[in-house]
Amino acid sequence: MCNYIQKINRNVKIEEGNKAIENILLNIYFKEGISTKELARNNLLPIPVVAAIKREFIKDGLLIQDRGVRLTREGRDFIENELGFKKINKNLYMKLLMEPWKEHKEIIEIKEELNTIFKNRPQVDVTIDQSKCNVDTAIKRAVLCVKNHNLIGKKILCVGDDDLISIALGFLLKKLFNDVSDCSTSITVMDIDSRILNYIEGIAVEKALPIKCEELDFRRQLPKEFRNQFDCFFTDPPYTLQGMNLFLSRGIEALKAESGLAIFLSYAHKSPDFELAMQKCFVNMGLTVSEITVRFNTYEGAGIIGNTGQMIILKTTSISKTLIESSYEGALYTGELKTTVRSYKCKKCGEIMKVGISEKFKTIEDLKSKGCYKCNHQVFELMKKTSI
Repeated sequence: MCNYIQKINRNVKIEEGNKAIENILLNIYFKEGISTKELARNNLLPIPVVAAIKREFIKDGLLIQDRGVRLTREGRDFIENELGFKKINKNLYMKLLMEPWKEHKEIIEIKEELNTIFKNRPQVDVTIDQSKCNVDTAIKRAVLCVKNHNLIGKKILCVGDDDLISIALGFLLKKLFNDVSDCSTSITVMDIDSRILNYIEGIAVEKALPIKCEELDFRRQLPKEFRNQFDCFFTDPPYTLQGMNLFLSRGIEALKAESGLAIFLSYAHKSPDFELAMQKCFVNMGLTVSEITVRFNTYEGAGIIGNTGQMIILKTTSISKTLIESSYEGALYTGELKTTVRSYKCKKCGEIMKVGISEKFKTIEDLKSKGCYKCNHQVFELMKKTSI
């Protein structure tokens, strides 16, 4: 079938890209009879631009003007078969669009299913800046994907996924389709941690989720087969500028070379000076900030960042580019950039043990799991913290 989206963009040449044209068609699919004015308001586009796009769709036989704008059979076939909306639960999709943060029955059911899965995921490795978001946050991120029309029929990438966002996306797809095999969405997870990948793969096989995993070190160049392939990506990178730049750069390499593609960046709340430096990085990458929601993310046991983080939605432009094309050899994680040694006292025998990136015990979790080397006790008190 003809790719009408690309054809119309060649004729109209809007800077917002193919995604804006596709979203207009989806608006009509979910609300036939919608007015040009409402389409313009929904998509933040000028009315003349929307009218021009609408005329092209009418010319190609996908739309008709009849008490507002409506789909023809060919238009409906294109949306359902080519964009992936055939057999979707339209009522649930509309509920998620209209009231994305409401505790819908289906969302509560997903939470119940995910609770055990999230509880049993591998322990965080703080040496690579892992921190687990909670179930509510994972589902909110998945719903945000729907809200931005980035879930159905898309190739989604998770650049690192200790938060199990891929699993939350997969469970939401199962609610939206009676048979997930009717769904054309694919989800790819790239991570350096084989424990995380093995856990996600096991869940994906057990629950028949459209997820595949790739073990990759983002310090190395992205393999050619993954470049220019994806429609959007999620990332919750190390909370250093170097880590953010690297994860965003690898994600940009993986995205299709189009304007208006979404990047869902979860990040800690930072000082104004740090956030200015972040935004300079976005500009240097040719990205625009579309939306920022503070306190969007909640984490388990991440007291150092106040257990919360912001969601930043970035959009690609015609000049988007990676800042790190080759391999990266510099410091990346918080522990590499700010080396701290903590001294803990065993509460049973009083022995003092050091914890740090260069010590025998890399993390307090590591110390607790192995126990005091004198008496095997597993409860400790922090005595001193030293930066070196």
